[in-house]
Amino acid sequence: MKRAQVTVPLDIPDVRVLQTEINKVGELIITIESTKEGTICRQCGREIHKRHGYDEWTTIRHLPVFGRPSYLRYRPRRYQCLECEGHPTTTQRVEWRESNSPHSMAYDDHLLLQLVNSTIEDVSTKEVVAYDCVLGALERRISASVDWWQYTSLGVIGLDEIALKKGHRNFVVIVTARLADDQVAILGVLPDRQKDTVIEFLRSIPERLKRTIHTVCCDMYEGFSEAVREELKHVRIVIDRFHVARAYRGGLDDLRKQELGRLKKELPAAEYKLLKGSLWALRKKPASLSPEERRLLRLLFRYSPQLKQAYELQQQLTTIFDQHLSLAAAKTKIRAWIKRIAQSGLRCFDSFLNTLGRWWYEILNYFVNRENSGFVEGLNNKLKVLKRRCYGLFNLKHLFQRIFLDLEGYRLFAG
Repeated sequence: MKRAQVTVPLDIPDVRVLQTEINKVGELIITIESTKEGTICRQCGREIHKRHGYDEWTTIRHLPVFGRPSYLRYRPRRYQCLECEGHPTTTQRVEWRESNSPHSMAYDDHLLLQLVNSTIEDVSTKEVVAYDCVLGALERRISASVDWWQYTSLGVIGLDEIALKKGHRNFVVIVTARLADDQVAILGVLPDRQKDTVIEFLRSIPERLKRTIHTVCCDMYEGFSEAVREELKHVRIVIDRFHVARAYRGGLDDLRKQELGRLKKELPAAEYKLLKGSLWALRKKPASLSPEERRLLRLLFRYSPQLKQAYELQQQLTTIFDQHLSLAAAKTKIRAWIKRIAQSGLRCFDSFLNTLGRWWYEILNYFVNRENSGFVEGLNNKLKVLKRRCYGLFNLKHLFQRIFLDLEGYRLFAG
């Protein structure tokens, strides 16, 4: 019986298929030869065309065909240069394979597509290739640093630190950009958050791109702000709203702990037990509260009028940040809020008021264009998942490559 056959395009330029066979383990072996004439002399750089035999047979991994692993088998041609002394020979390089790679470039791309949002170990297992082969594809095809030439404008830059290992202070700084199309781009992974380290990176940005940066979003860390002021003098620094909110909500949380400690001593155990869950009720937006949580807050505020007052003041400041105010209007409203704090006699916001005074202009800059570090925080969540998936990722070069691949991999390799 004659078997049905189909023709599959190889999609490799300048080659001719000489033979195909399936070996004993079911792998497809495709024997090919190059149809391209000539190469570049390794000594003088001239194009040479005089043939001088062949190298040894080479076999490299290629894209799977109908679920079968496939391999390309070929003998590279050698060419002789008649211009150089001694007439040296050079092996022809082909466009579809990088030097010394065990794969075709197409198979490297296939591995990297599988690696997006996955791990090297998983891809190694699924593709039945060595761990180092997958890692080699990553190192060959993904740069370990930013290619500035792929950008024409940067717009908003984000600076944020993450800990490579939970519970340890081995911080690295992730530098990102939110581009005009709202895409997030990874620009750098810095080994520490020292001011000089950040300055060195900022100085590496080409002048043509520096001029396109109008905002830097960061947290309240002076190493970031001072580096930006020194190197990007024209740029507006915005303290992220998330970090501001965390600071003033911390004041309410401190008062909650203090008041619950007092109530635990003063109330009967059965009554105090009714206040269980007040932490999450206090942290929720009023519109998101369930009827049970509203009841819980009314009970808590009856026992602690101070806590009610602080809760209302916190919500007032949140409302100011929620409104689309001009810079001048926001400044007026926040100053009025500060006066209400002073009139209330509450001390739980003292730390935040000090922070507000120290970072007054940078916090208010939020109201210019309502820029924030949401894109940075979103990326940080992706990094947490990446670190868990990889059981830690401590090589900064590989960390940059993996972040870049997770952000850009589908665009680059899913075509």
